[in-house]
Amino acid sequence: METASSAQDFLPIIFQVIVALGFVVVTLFATHFLGPKRKTSDKLSTFEAGVKVVGNARQPFSIKYFLVAILFVLFDVEVIFMYPWAVNFRELGWNGIIEMFIFMGTLLLGFIYILKKKALDWT
Repeated sequence: METASSAQDFLPIIFQVIVALGFVVVTLFATHFLGPKRKTSDKLSTFEAGVKVVGNARQPFSIKYFLVAILFVLFDVEVIFMYPWAVNFRELGWNGIIEMFIFMGTLLLGFIYILKKKALDWT
């Protein structure tokens, strides 16, 4: 049986989007007009990640930081695949458990490889 949607069914969603956008616009204008306007050299200087700007921006940067960040994202995304499995745990039965053990074993092998290569060492 097909159910037909009318424009009236989308009114709550449209209302929520309008309220959210209105909140953003009102907040931006309110902070701009009501906030303090003291401009100092400290506030106008470039600031990134808690490090004061000194010297040339083209200085060499350690690749270890990026490597650890990419590895974190990699393992974090793999955890996302465990949520649907956990929700459907009972329906999947023994096949689901075996497949998850294979998946976790593959993750463990990758983690052991990373540890053997000392990719997480900062020195």
